[in-house]
Amino acid sequence: MGKESAGEETIVITEKSKASFHNNVDFCVGTGRMGLALTQEYMDQLRLVQEEIGFRHIRGHGLFCDDMAIYQEYEEDGVKKAEYNFTYLDRVVDAYRSVGISPFLELGFMPYKMARGTQTLFYWKGNTTPPADYDAWCQMVQALLTHLMERYGADEVVKWPIEVWNEPNLPGFWENADMPEYFKLFHKTFDAVKAVDKRFQVGGPAICGVRDAEWMQAFLEYCRENKLAIDAVTRHHYTIGMPTEIGHYAYSELIPAEDGFANLKTTRDIIDSFEEYKGLPIHITEFNTSYTPKGVIHDTNLNAAAIALQLSRLGDVNESYSYWTFGDVFEETGVPFTPFHGGFGLVANGCIPKPTFWTFAFFKKLKEGGGTCVYKDDNVVLMKREDGSYRGVAWNIVEHAKSASEEKVADRNTEKDADKEAKKAAKKSARKLKISLPANGGYCLLTKTVDEKTCNPLKVWHDLGEPAYLSEELRKLLVEAAKPLIRTKRKEAEDGQLSVKLELEKNAVVYFEVRPGEVRADRGYEYERVVR
Repeated sequence: MGKESAGEETIVITEKSKASFHNNVDFCVGTGRMGLALTQEYMDQLRLVQEEIGFRHIRGHGLFCDDMAIYQEYEEDGVKKAEYNFTYLDRVVDAYRSVGISPFLELGFMPYKMARGTQTLFYWKGNTTPPADYDAWCQMVQALLTHLMERYGADEVVKWPIEVWNEPNLPGFWENADMPEYFKLFHKTFDAVKAVDKRFQVGGPAICGVRDAEWMQAFLEYCRENKLAIDAVTRHHYTIGMPTEIGHYAYSELIPAEDGFANLKTTRDIIDSFEEYKGLPIHITEFNTSYTPKGVIHDTNLNAAAIALQLSRLGDVNESYSYWTFGDVFEETGVPFTPFHGGFGLVANGCIPKPTFWTFAFFKKLKEGGGTCVYKDDNVVLMKREDGSYRGVAWNIVEHAKSASEEKVADRNTEKDADKEAKKAAKKSARKLKISLPANGGYCLLTKTVDEKTCNPLKVWHDLGEPAYLSEELRKLLVEAAKPLIRTKRKEAEDGQLSVKLELEKNAVVYFEVRPGEVRADRGYEYERVVR
């Protein structure tokens, strides 16, 4: 249980303590279009993410876009015929598998030669219109899956989840947001996939938060009427209000977290209202704070703390949740101008981990070695392992104070005065946490701290003058500035209890371990004498 006392929150854990926590942090992560995997920087960032976190699947757009070159046509005896080129597909999937990750197959967008219309999206012009010939589309999907099964083994490939299209409830992603047309695409694609192998897990409708309840209800009604035994439902989840765009960048504020969780619960309730689909898995195939690739919040410690709360609760009603995206090699609105530009990624260009990178690494550590969750609230998750050790993550979400320029407008303060006020506000917003654990003997308390003072490459980049193009020296400096602060301390239990104290600065995310074990010194070694 938790309680407040003298400015310090106290959590008391007993032998019977237990909490509900479904941690599927490593199931899937997002990426920009798949063709970007052909570049070195992309793979360098993915390799770093896999070394520190290790996701099982990766989902991105553009599988059938022309830069992947899969769909081709030729003419023979005056008849136009289709052929398929899997050269780049093999390179991409081989690259993925070399770092221990497999595709979550999003089937889209439309090859130019197959498309009914000319509408495109993004800098790289993905075609978002239906196929001119649905039979041609289905044959291409089947050819793709057959090729993958032949190359990587059927028993392996059928484990790769499949999603039909992306955000068809938005007119930019699906021409006119045509609901009946999308249902037709889904139905024909579903049948085509199952005809290859019934073991494939196929889901949709891959919607975002626009008329989402209406779309979800109609989608499931269509599936019921047409007796489609879908395997999963997919949707997206973002947690900001409407952003304000200035130049290359978008500024936004977080919506109340409970509003977002309530929206997800609505999806769960709609699904469970259908007897044949009750309990069906929900895959959140995209989630983040901001939904724009120039959302400056993505680079901040606030983002890291906000995502910690999301990771603690997204498993409550969802099977999986895929962060959009692992890295900043991403070109929806064009090639970024600077290393810190509000990109979606866990990693900034130059292979610089952002604070949110460590949020994922910390939650992945909670999974290692199994264990039982003994406490969870909206600021802390704590796991107990069979060896008697504890692992936890604590965070402290604090919306940023007004900027100096905003303060000037509000009350004519100088920038210096505004900075002083911001520092005072930050001091007041720090949290102290005391955790009392049932224990005997000696322990080591290990903490890894990510906050605005200890792990903030964005601030270092700003203080360096916001260089758009990094020398190797500056890049290495920013990588150093992007590491958590590690501290250790010996602790002794008293009267069957061990007291662990944590201090969380504004927008901190802290990973902590409590490891049992006495000091076993070598013959003649006296640590206290050494340090004297």
